[in-house]
Amino acid sequence: METTEHGSMDLNRRDDFLSSLDKGDDEEKFRSSGEGKRGEERKRSAKISESDEIPDEIDEWKKRLKPALGLDASFDVQVREMTFGERRTAILFFSVFAKDSALTEILKRLTYLQPDNLSHDALEAFFEEYVPAIQIKRSSSFKEMIDEVLMGNTALYVDGVPAVLLIDAKTYPARMPDQPTLEKVVRGSRDGFVETLLMNVALIRRRLRDPKVRFEMMKVGERTQTDVTIGYIEDIADPKLVESVRDKIKAIQVDGIPLADKQLEELTVHKGMSQWSPFPLVRYTERPDVVAAQLLDGSITVIVDTSPSAILLPTTYFDLVQHAEENRQNPFMGTYLRWVRFLGIAASMFLMPIWFLYAQNPELRPPWLWFVGAQKTGQLPMIVQFLIAEIGVDLLRLAAVHTPAPLVTAMTLLSAILIGDIAVKTGLFVNEVILYMSVSAIGMFATPSYELGLANRIVRLVLLLAAWFFQVPGIVIGSTFIVLFLALERSFNAPYLWPFIPFNGKALLSIILRKPMPTNKSRPSINRPQIDDKQPNRS
Repeated sequence: METTEHGSMDLNRRDDFLSSLDKGDDEEKFRSSGEGKRGEERKRSAKISESDEIPDEIDEWKKRLKPALGLDASFDVQVREMTFGERRTAILFFSVFAKDSALTEILKRLTYLQPDNLSHDALEAFFEEYVPAIQIKRSSSFKEMIDEVLMGNTALYVDGVPAVLLIDAKTYPARMPDQPTLEKVVRGSRDGFVETLLMNVALIRRRLRDPKVRFEMMKVGERTQTDVTIGYIEDIADPKLVESVRDKIKAIQVDGIPLADKQLEELTVHKGMSQWSPFPLVRYTERPDVVAAQLLDGSITVIVDTSPSAILLPTTYFDLVQHAEENRQNPFMGTYLRWVRFLGIAASMFLMPIWFLYAQNPELRPPWLWFVGAQKTGQLPMIVQFLIAEIGVDLLRLAAVHTPAPLVTAMTLLSAILIGDIAVKTGLFVNEVILYMSVSAIGMFATPSYELGLANRIVRLVLLLAAWFFQVPGIVIGSTFIVLFLALERSFNAPYLWPFIPFNGKALLSIILRKPMPTNKSRPSINRPQIDDKQPNRS
């Protein structure tokens, strides 16, 4: 009795659903529109090559899927065959991407269909009336179908129709936004980019509710088909810069970019001898608030799927030494923190070479620097001690990266205290070498850009060797060469040392001082913004 009641309830529910699908007087209109759609489908098919057409028989369709997608060979390639309204159908999807709840709901709705509901163009009926999905489109291209399924979408095929419906019912493995490890702030948002492109765009959109914000999607890699997005504000960003970035990405011919944004950078930004430049020509950030602020200044962002960071273009050397923490404090403290950071960066490059020069040539030392120098020389030459210390710091950094998190602190303390202390006591090193190497390492870690910190280490090594070989002329010539090298570098046609070279006093003052928000009215001219004023008068 209970089963009968439930059965009658299900039948009544189905009858109610089917009656809601009955068009009555609109049937003739649907028939004419279906014929029009079939005409459009034939036109679209005429533009598709014969080898790219979707077969109109389901068995032939499944046969082509075996070499094209690995059906029956790869466990995650699934084809679910069902019959709706006496029409044989199949859905193609990857089990690792499929959103079970969405697809189950679609199939549940379709089970109520009767033959009369699909007496005309069945696929068009599915498209316009019966598939409850937000994002759906029709395609007659076999290649497009494969590409969309590889993205995680689902293809709905109806036997006898040389086309499919592509349904966005996917879900990607993703972690929740967390505070970036390289760009921590005391106060401010704790959300950072993740490996899912859609989530990253959403984090930016949340901060920029501007209808002029644009995110253009492209694919890079013949095999990886990696999604790459260019973000900018249409009425602020330089159109020529946007076009340049777009053209460079479209011109990439490569199998794939599985390492995401770093490989994309090498394929677009670094050309010629700049491929061997240690200095980063783009700025990486894991903070959506930094990206939003830079977009308002006229910059362009490039976001690559599977990467938890975004690229900002164009980039200068002075962009890489700024941090979000400075803007989270009041102008006075922000300026103070900025100068402390500048001092640390300068120390990471020049402290060791200058100390080495004075230690080797005491007669060059000014009287007020009486404390600079080495009381002992050690068993190893001073230059060898510095080189070993440099390699030791690099080994310590690499060991910290590859050591399990619970053991990092213990390993660091053991390496710093025991190895350093024993090296000094045995006479291999002098105390001053360990001291100045530690200060230089702290300055390197205080550099906001990890890539720039590594490049500054190369500068330190070059100046150290120059001081050893040529003493004072070596440091002067080495420093001049490095400045000239940086002055000739360009990031998407933007001078790398701007606003120092070419000189722009107003912009340089904005870098030296963290200006209060009311006085910071102009966008950086290096971005060539269409609208220069950041605080326009509104009526």
